[in-house]
Amino acid sequence: MIHHLALPADWEAAQKAGEYRISTLGRTLDQEGFIHCSRDLTQLRGVHTAFYAHLNDPLLVLDIDPTDLDIRVENGFPHLYGPLPLTAVTAVHPYTP
Repeated sequence: MIHHLALPADWEAAQKAGEYRISTLGRTLDQEGFIHCSRDLTQLRGVHTAFYAHLNDPLLVLDIDPTDLDIRVENGFPHLYGPLPLTAVTAVHPYTP
């Protein structure tokens, strides 16, 4: 299981589009080349602190089954090369710092 922080609006848009294509806050898969993920909740908290702490908006955690996805670990972080299929998201829950 890997994880990704998402804005609720981005997750809602993905459900309409059929796939998720946001790399990290303000950056798309097309801009970045991959989707940033975290290997565990400790790493996810670090991502929140580095990129999302200034937001007052609620965030979601996408729990992702990496089976059959092009995941590459780079600098200790799992990166998904390609769009995230909705079927790979096993749970969505509110992020609590």
